[in-house]
Amino acid sequence: MSRKNSQIKIGIFLMIFSGVFFAATLIIPFFDLPTKTKVAASTTSFILMEVVFWAGGLLVGKELFTKYKKQLNPVNWFKKKNQNG
Repeated sequence: MSRKNSQIKIGIFLMIFSGVFFAATLIIPFFDLPTKTKVAASTTSFILMEVVFWAGGLLVGKELFTKYKKQLNPVNWFKKKNQNG
């Protein structure tokens, strides 16, 4: 059971850590770098974000992945919970 718990914790960490690469994708264009370097770095950061997020999803399993994916979606952040059920 301990191995499963650590696997889930690592998966959740990876899913949250993918936000670092997302932030980097948004920040890189503001650096004083050549355009080719900015494009390459932003593309690499975006791809790493996706890979790390989905790797975390594989570690946590389908049920938890679906739950955390909904929570990490900014569209769902300010929705009110359904009071009827």
